[in-house]
Amino acid sequence: MTAGQIGALLLLCAGGAAVAVQAPINGALGRSLASPLSAAAVSFGVGFAVLLAVALASAGTAPAARLAGLPLWQVSGGLLGAFYVWAMIRGIGTTGALTALAAIILGQMIAGLVLDHLGAFGLPAQPVSARRIAAVALVAAGLMLSRL
Repeated sequence: MTAGQIGALLLLCAGGAAVAVQAPINGALGRSLASPLSAAAVSFGVGFAVLLAVALASAGTAPAARLAGLPLWQVSGGLLGAFYVWAMIRGIGTTGALTALAAIILGQMIAGLVLDHLGAFGLPAQPVSARRIAAVALVAAGLMLSRL
């Protein structure tokens, strides 16, 4: 593995840890507001404000000028992110953090397997293999074990 790949994996692990911490924080926000949907909106609003400030400080307004020429599917990721945050806020209070995160990860891995196989959205195509299916099956087993 190259140094660049190791750095990327460490960054992704840190992002995963951030998601794990974000989930119960957002769950508590949902309980305090008595509305998972409102909590998701607040979470996205805070994230939007921070990202907007950092983006403007680092790249200026030039990227925003390119938005009008982009295909709709490229800007739809925010809708999927909003669904994820709402789903996590809605489910974590019932399942607990470990099970909620395991279910999210299982869904991500199944989708990732399909997206890689298809080479969707510009990804390099990677065929489905027994090893990759085993990885998904192990996460599914972990999800089941988290509820025993």
